Amino acid sequence: MNQSSAAPARPAPATPTRNPRIVLQFVAMGLVWGSSFLFMKVSLTGVGFGQVAWARLVLGALTLGIIVLVGRHRLPREPIVWLHFLVVGAVGCAAPFLLFAWAEQYVSSSLASIYNAVTPIMTAIMATAVFRVERLNSSQVTGIAIGIVGTVVIIGPWGYAALSGDLVGQFACLGSAVCYGIALSYTRKFLSARSISGVPFAFMQVGMGALVLLVLTPFVALGPIILSPQVVLCLLALGALGTGVVYVWNINVLRSWGPTSASTVTYITPVVGVILGVLILGETFTWNEPIGALLVFLGILLTQKRIRLWAGQPRLPA
Repeated sequence: MNQSSAAPARPAPATPTRNPRIVLQFVAMGLVWGSSFLFMKVSLTGVGFGQVAWARLVLGALTLGIIVLVGRHRLPREPIVWLHFLVVGAVGCAAPFLLFAWAEQYVSSSLASIYNAVTPIMTAIMATAVFRVERLNSSQVTGIAIGIVGTVVIIGPWGYAALSGDLVGQFACLGSAVCYGIALSYTRKFLSARSISGVPFAFMQVGMGALVLLVLTPFVALGPIILSPQVVLCLLALGALGTGVVYVWNINVLRSWGPTSASTVTYITPVVGVILGVLILGETFTWNEPIGALLVFLGILLTQKRIRLWAGQPRLPA
């Protein structure tokens, strides 16, 4: 899941501390999550999209499980909490991982990484309109509108005379961002106030997502495979690293810098994804994709209150 964890964090200083270890983990987090779209693309040369998502979640859950056992972290006991994590794991891990892997059969890895950046816009919409856990001011509403316009520009509907794999693939990427937005908002409403430490939180989220795909194994993970060294390494990087270890790094950054500063990884991952897609896979762009991405980033800056169009605007009701 290429987004900041929603686990509760200790109060962070007003200015992020420049602990070299935390800075290194933040940079590594952006590099690994940005590379995940390349890893998926390469993995698809040897396994099916369902197998990519299955391996990613199972390997991530195993990695986090080992960290939980070694660190002797305590898991929550309340059945309702496990049910909430089942929802978050299904909607925030299993579904978007399947959608992104399926989409990359038809769209470039760089374009998929750009769509991942739409997540903060979708989160703002879900948190306000559906779950009602946030209120937006006028600049934030404008940011959502600009982000939506940017998404339409990225899709480029004027370039399609009929439904195609490329267009459906883009909608699948967008669906992944919607899933992330729902999961983050659901987490904020039902889990964030609970005293669950970061590592168990990440394990429960990824573990429940893995459980969903384990149950669905006959439908998503059975089929022919061709395991080359490149495919194996990419699956390990996606699972053990990108869906396992990086979640722990994210928690460390979140606790040291706070959620606002930690969320700036959103700006790094698509840049890394685009650079790797162009340099390694030889992917190309049409004019509308970078223009749309810039509009999305502007929308994110507004919705996250990093910039404001005007001062003193009243809050709008949730």
